Amino acid sequence: MKVKEIYQWINERAPFDTQLDYDNSGLLVGSAEQEVSGILFALDATEAVVAEAQSLGANLLITHHPLMFSPRRRLTDEDREGRILLQMARAHLSLISAHTCLDMAEGGINDALAAACGLQNVFGSGFVRVGQLPQAMNAQSLSEYLSSALHTVVRLMGDPDQVITKLGLCSGAGGEEWMAARELGAEAFLSGEIKHHIAIEMSNAGIPAFECGHYATELPGIFALADALQNYLNQIKYRMDIFKSVVNVYSSHMP
Repeated sequence: MKVKEIYQWINERAPFDTQLDYDNSGLLVGSAEQEVSGILFALDATEAVVAEAQSLGANLLITHHPLMFSPRRRLTDEDREGRILLQMARAHLSLISAHTCLDMAEGGINDALAAACGLQNVFGSGFVRVGQLPQAMNAQSLSEYLSSALHTVVRLMGDPDQVITKLGLCSGAGGEEWMAARELGAEAFLSGEIKHHIAIEMSNAGIPAFECGHYATELPGIFALADALQNYLNQIKYRMDIFKSVVNVYSSHMP
């Protein structure tokens, strides 16, 4: 199987042409014609992740966050991104990134986050998802529940005694989406990052805010994508010794 076939599989699940204008998703490093010996999934393409891919014998890296958000005029080892790109080139390691297209996609980052939170009857559009909690609980209890479900430290902003049955969410730096979630019926809102002034606006509107961390809110989506590819490869009966690295999911912390 070639890199271009994995690219097309991702494109069918999260079309790259749906990404936002500022984004840089797609095949960013390497050759579409390269034969794939192993695949490593990560949230970010860091130096540690590239080294991990090399140690596993993987030659394709699939990440959520892209490199080269800003155009580069030179490629040297004088900056962190330059060192990573040179490291990948020397290792013949290809990179596919699926960012905002995967955030919005059915079964993508935000759907995986909703599933990790145990939400039921999930619906939404764009980056926002809203769903029913397993049971009604006050904001303080929900904060503790989310801490356990997402394996993170949750910062609650709002009335700890407010009872919540329907939760809205947007992964990553999605705090500004709280109004869209409220319009869909959310009684509280979860995101990775919620700015101070947004938290005040939410408090004034009676919407408790749960800030769970960028990493913790996007990690479930990386595992979901890896699982989906694993299932796809099993269905088409590719030999798992060829794709032995596919099940090794490595997600780095934010730099």
